[in-house]
Amino acid sequence: MECRDSSDQQNPPEKSSLSSEADNNVPDKRKRESDPDSEHQNLWWKTTLCSYFRRFDGSCSHGESCRYAHGEAELRPRPDNSWDPTSERAKKIARTETNGGEKEEEAGNVMMTEALEAEGEENSSGLSKCLVNLPMKWTTDELKNFLSEEGILFNSVKKKKGMYVGFVTFESIEHAIIAVKALDGKSIRNNRTLKVSDVVPRSFEKMSKVATHSKTTQEEESPSQVGDGSNVIATAIDDDDNDDGSSIPNGLVLKGRSVRDVVTPLAHLTYSNQIETKKNSLMQNLRKLTNNVRKACPNGVSLPEWILKSKEIGRLPCELMDVIESPLINGYRNKCEFSVGYSLQGKPTVGFLLGNFREGVTAVEEPVGCPNVSRISGKYAAIFQDYLQHSPLPLWNRLNNSGFWRQLTVREGRKPCKSSVADNFENFIQEVLLIVQVCTLGFDDGQVKVEVEKLAQAFSAGSSTESPYLPLTAFVIQDHTGISNVAPSDSPMRYVFTHRDEGDCGLQMTDDIVEPRIHDHINDLRFSISPTAFFQVNTLAAEKLYALAGDWAGLGPDTLLFDICCGTGTIGLTLAHRVGMVVGIEMNASAISDAQRNADINGIKNCNFVCGKAEDVIASLMKDYLASAKKLDDISDASENNEETINANKEKMTDADHVLGPEDSSSIDHENGSSGSKCSRDENELQKKFTLKSSDPLQQFKNVVAIVDPPRAGLHPTVIKVLRTQSRLKRLVYISCNPESLVANAIELCTPSGDKTEKGNNQNNWQWRHMSAAGLARHRSKSMPYSEPFKPIKAMGVDLFPHTPHCELVMLLER
Repeated sequence: MECRDSSDQQNPPEKSSLSSEADNNVPDKRKRESDPDSEHQNLWWKTTLCSYFRRFDGSCSHGESCRYAHGEAELRPRPDNSWDPTSERAKKIARTETNGGEKEEEAGNVMMTEALEAEGEENSSGLSKCLVNLPMKWTTDELKNFLSEEGILFNSVKKKKGMYVGFVTFESIEHAIIAVKALDGKSIRNNRTLKVSDVVPRSFEKMSKVATHSKTTQEEESPSQVGDGSNVIATAIDDDDNDDGSSIPNGLVLKGRSVRDVVTPLAHLTYSNQIETKKNSLMQNLRKLTNNVRKACPNGVSLPEWILKSKEIGRLPCELMDVIESPLINGYRNKCEFSVGYSLQGKPTVGFLLGNFREGVTAVEEPVGCPNVSRISGKYAAIFQDYLQHSPLPLWNRLNNSGFWRQLTVREGRKPCKSSVADNFENFIQEVLLIVQVCTLGFDDGQVKVEVEKLAQAFSAGSSTESPYLPLTAFVIQDHTGISNVAPSDSPMRYVFTHRDEGDCGLQMTDDIVEPRIHDHINDLRFSISPTAFFQVNTLAAEKLYALAGDWAGLGPDTLLFDICCGTGTIGLTLAHRVGMVVGIEMNASAISDAQRNADINGIKNCNFVCGKAEDVIASLMKDYLASAKKLDDISDASENNEETINANKEKMTDADHVLGPEDSSSIDHENGSSGSKCSRDENELQKKFTLKSSDPLQQFKNVVAIVDPPRAGLHPTVIKVLRTQSRLKRLVYISCNPESLVANAIELCTPSGDKTEKGNNQNNWQWRHMSAAGLARHRSKSMPYSEPFKPIKAMGVDLFPHTPHCELVMLLER
């Protein structure tokens, strides 16, 4: 088969000047072309990608003198400054031209409100610049080296690893203008195009903040009220033509982005269209399961039957039945986490980030117009924001990892209600827990205590002045010194305020640090929730989710149910009345405490909750419980055989009364009785081990079922391995808030085992970083011990998050 390079019909004119002898003598021709002089004379040298090199794993039959480029790094532009049409550079240029440059502009859409502090000096307008599209692996030192190589004079530089943006300050406007002209639009590593924009400055001094604060904080501030930085933004928005590049180009910051668009991107659609959009998205993810299991199926092993039948249902692994709608569409969240930061106008704000921090977005805007946020949560965010306008303590700086105020979390607890009252759902909110996250590192304890007491008074006053008044049960200060706002579950609660008794709506600080709680209801069960415990954010939709999981699990009195990643025990407790025993596993100690408390509150005695990482404890738990269950079966059989023996002996005794004396008869009874008592003791010991706080008779679990509800990252590989290799586990219900992680886990659960198990190759671990979750799952499935694979039976979506792209996916797996 002939293989022809893409430039065969675009040969340079210089070829005609070569002698006919050289044309007929290929080695001589290549020898002359490989000469350094001819290499410089031939302007088309290395301007085309070598098809042999590209198609045959880096091997080239042309030899070392090949005139074609071996890879993108070696490729050169053509004489007309164009690139090989098959190259990634040319494809990227074509996409940019097709989209009108929208991608380039979008990449530089930076909303950075954190200031880059110059050492000992105030940053003047125009002297601080933001560089966008830098390599994520770069640090400050690498950015300094890059600027030095480009001959850029700078005052200070800051670049955090893991971000696309870096910050530079200059000594003068002239230096800044020179840098912008030299760097803006420059191509750097991985074909990235560097963008330069202004940093929106903010002040760290209280006096500066007070000066920019208007008395009418509820009205929108004009550019003149927020200082020079906001004037720069307003000018950049109104004036698209900036020759010196000192302003943010083409309205970069505020271009059509609102907090409503970021938080609830589907809010502009009708709810029926949202459901259809989510269903299509779920179908696309499920098709990945079919494709990846087909790829991962070992050589010599037949494809599973469900893959062969997938063509009949649109390449889906199983039928996607529907997407269950949420009973409550607006204001459904019972937990809202509000970031603390500066708005684009430089105002201290409590709300949501306008984008991803790693992309250089730190601007925070109020949650106005976000339909998923409840009225009560929005009101408390506004109260906190008003308080921050006058607070002497600084807001958290995401660049310098310093500051005090970090985050506000509002958790709501509801009275029992049905889906039919969704229109008046707010009337059922009876408890509210406020959690303010701070960083006390470097701050005086006395000043911190005074400040949080003032904030407690502000929350109390704000809740009582609203009409109708806002419920307020407790207020907690969480001390967290980490970089991310995602605090570990054991972060200390420095100050706790609880609701006063005797009808007073105020808060008082407790002397002893106790963990406050609120309560919510699912399926007429009452759940106690601690500040950091997981609980589904959409209560009414969660009822539908758990009912679906229970129906698909095939539960019964002889069922042993493993509730993996159980949180506060909501799934296991709501299904406990339908099974013989529930074993819940959760790594959050506070959540396990809540689960045990919830079992006591609701009088449920057939649940056992274990604290630990699922990957650490599930193997031993399954071994103990299932081994005990098997031993119970053996004991039961032994008891039946023993009972038959006793009855037979009694019949013999009755027939032999005239032969045996009383002593002989009693000895037989004693012998049989001792055997029966020994069996009874074994049963009692196993019953104590196998049940928790249960006075029921000895149970034999013939049906073993697992329901998993993992976090977005999915199940740990060790957990998947235990579930796959536990032969008595025949049914698995997987509940996922991230369909991509479900697909990755299902690849390992559903891929047939090969005759030989391949061991992992640690020499190529560095390649795993660039593999997708599905690719990693295919790789791990090769080392899965021989076991019977699961097969997808059916799937269904449950919309717990209206107005957002997210949707819960439930899949039933059997074998």
